[in-house]
Amino acid sequence: MIRVLVAEDQAAVRAGLVLILGSAPDIEVIGEAADGEQAVAMARELRPDLVLMDIQMPRLDGVAATRQVVGENLADVLVLTTFDLDEYVFGALRAGAAGFLLKNTEARGLIEAVRTVAGGEGLISPAVTRRLIAEFAARPVREPSADPSVLDALTRREREVLSCLGEGLSNAEIGVRLAMAEATVKTHVSRLLGKLGLRSRVQAAVLAQELGV
Repeated sequence: MIRVLVAEDQAAVRAGLVLILGSAPDIEVIGEAADGEQAVAMARELRPDLVLMDIQMPRLDGVAATRQVVGENLADVLVLTTFDLDEYVFGALRAGAAGFLLKNTEARGLIEAVRTVAGGEGLISPAVTRRLIAEFAARPVREPSADPSVLDALTRREREVLSCLGEGLSNAEIGVRLAMAEATVKTHVSRLLGKLGLRSRVQAAVLAQELGV
């Protein structure tokens, strides 16, 4: 079972999310939080596999709550929001969120997103992914915000995998692109995350975009 904590300040929306997730035979909602502080406290207490986190919440917003949950290795975080503005996307991803979905995602898409993130693969809403790529493409050439020397520790193959992550490819798609078994791709992803000091493949994708890998 995938144990999920739902953090959403609007009671009606939270109830709907719980109902949707509860309909899946392999997902169990083990707690509900009405604000960011409660989400962090419950994550510490319940140790869920995944926290479904709203962005805009009272007392502590979703980005700050995500940073604490991920920083303490309490759970993976899937951010769910009505806002697809870049500031929220980058804030959540840099805080360590493993995925980012818009609230207009259909019920089936939400369930699959939870399964995907719980299975170790990051997920960003396709609409958000397109905006991310367009935003990076439109940026003037400037000094990268990340230090390019962090890539020195990577092998050539790991750099190729990182580049594919920057394009938002799944492990299966990377395997096809680089002619590798999916299990080998997973190994490379795990190793490069460790070398770069990153928690999620989505953080790796942001880094790849920033460095132009």
